[in-house]
Amino acid sequence: MNVTTDTPLAASATDAGIAASVDIDWNEAFCSEGANCFRFGLDDSGRAYIGSTLAPGEYVSDSVEALRALISAVKAGAADHLL
Repeated sequence: MNVTTDTPLAASATDAGIAASVDIDWNEAFCSEGANCFRFGLDDSGRAYIGSTLAPGEYVSDSVEALRALISAVKAGAADHLL
């Protein structure tokens, strides 16, 4: 899983082949009580993204399969101890 912010990358990161900018197609934000909003998105190469509307330039990304596994695990109760 990659954690990313939209801050400019150092030359060494760009030289290492890390993309400086990604065009993400975000879905409508999902908001719970208290306006805690999260959004899901996909890029042109099929990577999945999760971001918060409170920090629009920050997100985590991984494969669609990894996102699917994460959602399944959360639905099965794997994160209940955080509630």
